Amino acid sequence: MSLHIGDEVPDFTAETTQGTIRFHEWIGNSWTMLFSHPKDFTPVCTTELGYMARLKPEFDKRNCKIIGLSVDSASDHARWAKDIEETQGYAPTYPLIGDTDLNVAKLFDMIHPNASGTAQSRTAADNATVRSVFIIGPDKKIKLMITYPMTTGRNFEEVLRALDAVQLTAKHNVATPVNWKPGDDVIIPTSVSDDEARKRFPGGWKAPKPYLRITAQPK
Repeated sequence: MSLHIGDEVPDFTAETTQGTIRFHEWIGNSWTMLFSHPKDFTPVCTTELGYMARLKPEFDKRNCKIIGLSVDSASDHARWAKDIEETQGYAPTYPLIGDTDLNVAKLFDMIHPNASGTAQSRTAADNATVRSVFIIGPDKKIKLMITYPMTTGRNFEEVLRALDAVQLTAKHNVATPVNWKPGDDVIIPTSVSDDEARKRFPGGWKAPKPYLRITAQPK
């Protein structure tokens, strides 16, 4: 199954470090950020899980739940959490999905559908492609996907910035320019006519080109 932006995310039932969840039910009416890991007790992921625990309050402010996944059991995740807290200063306070049978990794197209074996028989290198970030809306549809190689640590400040952008564009019919940050000017999409734009953006806009209309960020 190949997933694309705009697709509804697969639903599944799985064990996590905070009990059994049904994914769509767990999302509820919140935004969600799912980020995946190829194996427990791996160095790059250890730093990421600790940093995300520190950054979680910022996601909470944006009504965005965080959930991790690693191709090991929930009990292994609980043991790993102790190392994460010891080395990073923060233990995960969000659930980590156990995926010993690779079911969720396959559902989310993060690993080859013919991948076989259990978590115990597989190495991190076997699971190297399980290094993705998904931002999911309350409508259960994918708003953003990023996949990283195993040796490149993720920039979660950028994920947070991207979350701000997709939430803004979901609320207002605008687009964000390169390197946009909250409070910066935004772009009026070409799908919005000038007549409609005058109603939506009474403060007007700058148009260095007819297709490039720049206006203040809506509140």
